[in-house]
Amino acid sequence: MKFSALLIAPLLIALGVGMTTALAQTKPPAKSSDDATQDIPRLAPNAEQFTLENGLEVVVITDRRAPVVTHMLWYRVGSADETAGQSGIAHFFEHLMFKGTTNYPNGEFSNIVSSIGGEENAFTTPDYTGYYQRVAKENLGRMMELEADRMSNLVLTDEVVAPERDVVLEERRSRIENNPGALLGEALSATLYRNHPYGRPVIGWEHEIKALNRKTALDFYKRYYTPNNAVLVVAGDVSADEVRKLAEKTYGVIPARPEAVRAPRPAEPPSVGPRTVTVRDEKVREPSLQRAYLVPSAATGEPGEADALDILSDILGGGTTSRFYDRLVRGGDVATQAGAYYRSGSIDDTRFVIYGVPKPGKSLRELEAAMEAVIADIRENGVSEEELNRAKRSIVAQAIYSQDSQQAMARIVGSALMTGQTLEEVQTWPERIQGITLEAVQEAAKKYLDIDRSVTGYLERKAEPASSGGKS
Repeated sequence: MKFSALLIAPLLIALGVGMTTALAQTKPPAKSSDDATQDIPRLAPNAEQFTLENGLEVVVITDRRAPVVTHMLWYRVGSADETAGQSGIAHFFEHLMFKGTTNYPNGEFSNIVSSIGGEENAFTTPDYTGYYQRVAKENLGRMMELEADRMSNLVLTDEVVAPERDVVLEERRSRIENNPGALLGEALSATLYRNHPYGRPVIGWEHEIKALNRKTALDFYKRYYTPNNAVLVVAGDVSADEVRKLAEKTYGVIPARPEAVRAPRPAEPPSVGPRTVTVRDEKVREPSLQRAYLVPSAATGEPGEADALDILSDILGGGTTSRFYDRLVRGGDVATQAGAYYRSGSIDDTRFVIYGVPKPGKSLRELEAAMEAVIADIRENGVSEEELNRAKRSIVAQAIYSQDSQQAMARIVGSALMTGQTLEEVQTWPERIQGITLEAVQEAAKKYLDIDRSVTGYLERKAEPASSGGKS
């Protein structure tokens, strides 16, 4: 559950991007390796959880430091739950949720949030969809009223649906079709997941987006947008009792729908060898490579495997103290960028990604060979105690300091609950990280950083066609 990757994942997935160098900047606690396992704090220690009669799960994270609240509603539906041939409906429906209800017509929801000085946004991932607002505490009830209203009273007419479909198509053209890096990320996912729906883009394939219509949207709404398929997370200057009263008054009156059940997802067949994809485009300014390994998530792995992969990603490519940076950027004169990340928060098997940009004069193949040598060293010889303890301190510090942000904690808790984890597992995650051994990290590298489990993507500049210069 690497927290920097978790917080930016929805945006990256929606855009089809396969790499990130964004890491939260945190100050590690002043601990020596001798007391690294002492006094391990819990995440969101004062969080409380309850369920309404209609099945809506509620988590309240009380934070009295400022008179504001973050109200975040999560639905257990994402792009991986879409019917085959209807890719993009989950993300498209996220757009439609802002188009208005019978009580609050088009645009009024956002106008109200803006008029009270609030912030709002939404996101779609393969496994879930989320909507949130950050407002002064006295406006929490209003946000619950508005969000509950569009859970049950959304207006979906042809006049609403068709223009918004065009908006999504333009979003795909601008963010994906005109972005070589996003195209590579899309191709990489489709190659890594040949059978599983994680292989289709969150935004959808263009020809399938064009086929989405009012009936598609209405069926999706009726099936998934129901209180018994949702989790409400409220973080801020409010108690669980206060939230319960407001939730019962707003969300509690909405009846549950029994049909909100996810369809089974097909599993990936065994990989028989490494695969590659290449994107060449005139818009590429510098070449780069990404390699994604198919690995277990926190939900699918054996106990401790996801935590070991978290630590492995930090040691391998988590920053300026990582193996990649030390041997390829600072010391190896091979790369200008090199890193790794792991997304443990998935319902099904996920990916462990390495990425890099070669220095001018170095080829992608030279960079790839250098990265493979670093991985081979860890698989054969393991990591040092110093590296292990440094990674643990960094990862745990990043998690603990994320509690300074209401929105970050609401997203951490919500995304974990959406992907099969419990509140207790979120709270005790730092303790589990501290319990990972040198042997566990090496075993994770041996077992999962196997090239036969991988897809490597190359982003290259396409040479512009030479002009003929002669007469025809």
